[in-house]
Amino acid sequence: MENLWDYSVWGSLNLFGVLLLSLLVANTVKKMSKALNGSLIPTSVLGGAILLVIAAVYKGITGEVFFDTAFFGGNGSSVLEMITYHTLALGFIASALKKSDGKMTKKRSMEIFDSGVTTVSTYLLQAVVGLAITIVAALLVTGFFPAAGVLLPFGYGQGTGQALNYGNIYETEFGFEGGKSFGLTIAALGFLSASIGGVIHLNILKKKNRIVIGSSEDENGIRSEEIQADNEIPMQGSMDKITVQISMIFAAYYITYLIMYGLGLLLPGMRSVIYGFNFLFGVMAAALIKVLLDHLKKLSIMKKEYINNFLLTRSTNFFFDVMVVAGIAAIRLDMLEKYWGIIMILGVVGAFITYFYLHFIAEKLFPEYVEEQFLATYGMLTGTASTGIILLRELDGDFKTPAAENMVYQTLPAIVFGFPLMLLATFAPKQPVLTLIILIVFFGVMNVILFRKFIFSRKGR
Repeated sequence: MENLWDYSVWGSLNLFGVLLLSLLVANTVKKMSKALNGSLIPTSVLGGAILLVIAAVYKGITGEVFFDTAFFGGNGSSVLEMITYHTLALGFIASALKKSDGKMTKKRSMEIFDSGVTTVSTYLLQAVVGLAITIVAALLVTGFFPAAGVLLPFGYGQGTGQALNYGNIYETEFGFEGGKSFGLTIAALGFLSASIGGVIHLNILKKKNRIVIGSSEDENGIRSEEIQADNEIPMQGSMDKITVQISMIFAAYYITYLIMYGLGLLLPGMRSVIYGFNFLFGVMAAALIKVLLDHLKKLSIMKKEYINNFLLTRSTNFFFDVMVVAGIAAIRLDMLEKYWGIIMILGVVGAFITYFYLHFIAEKLFPEYVEEQFLATYGMLTGTASTGIILLRELDGDFKTPAAENMVYQTLPAIVFGFPLMLLATFAPKQPVLTLIILIVFFGVMNVILFRKFIFSRKGR
């Protein structure tokens, strides 16, 4: 048995503790700074940036990788990537387990469908522009990986976890040196794009007397019915309710692992891709658990409701906060020295095309709540769903418009239509130009679907 005082016992715990401590420090710094508090930069992004700066300074002084020191067990960088990978799926599972009221009109169904198609169409636009930029860059920069631009939709559109997943695939399967750090850096720039672009847009609305910009914190109290719904198990029974929620999340993740393990045995050549979809299989596993619980209730085997939306939301936010801070802290700046110009071009262009494209869609398809829909989708498709909610709260603090609901329920159509993009991303390193052509065609098809009522109504005249 190892000595209890050895770093091998404490290393991973030290690392996780530093991640959580950085969130507390970042939150304190943000509260103390009026500029930061009004910037809409998520605390998790700020916490990751603090750790990134500390790691860069330590590297400059000692020449060693900060998170690979003995204090963190000697392999902290790998553990950070592992945390980012797992918390992505755990956050999706926690969100997918939540109950929905099931009330849906035809109009709302169409708006949710259009929101899902908007998400995928934006992914494709980001992929087309990003891939075009890096194909050109590969002609100018010797040895540059031409398919790197496909990481733009994963970093901007899907966030830190997926940027790491595909960066890792490109690095391990296709030899893109620094691929993981490249993807994570794109994701970090996405958060900055969400914050800067969001603040600029909110200030434009302020000048039009639409809103008064203040703190992004929700000052309204939480109602008791939001915490404890009817017929639920008690908050503190023989097993605490939060323990029940966490147990169901990890039960779903265990099922996820079994699914991926089985598929990996059947398709060994696609094992990296299969395990990169851990979040998608996690959503499927969560759906299976919900079906099982509903069946047990119908059979009267289970009398009480075990799922609690309030605690699952808190769990989702926790996993995503940890994912973001770990993902940004895992960036190796020294591995990106040759690529900073390309990364900045991708970041700036990605922000602009996402901003203008989503505002155009919001004006055309969501005329009753243009700005609310735009802010929610822009925040989500440059940062995360949480970033979209932060921006939306500035304009629609009580969620009176359907914009927040659209973000939640658009997941299914987005997954269905977005799945081919995930497969194309693994094809891009082999045939970048052909992949670009396919992406352009796919983008055109999605826009025909998105603007179908305008296109076909004109043809019918």
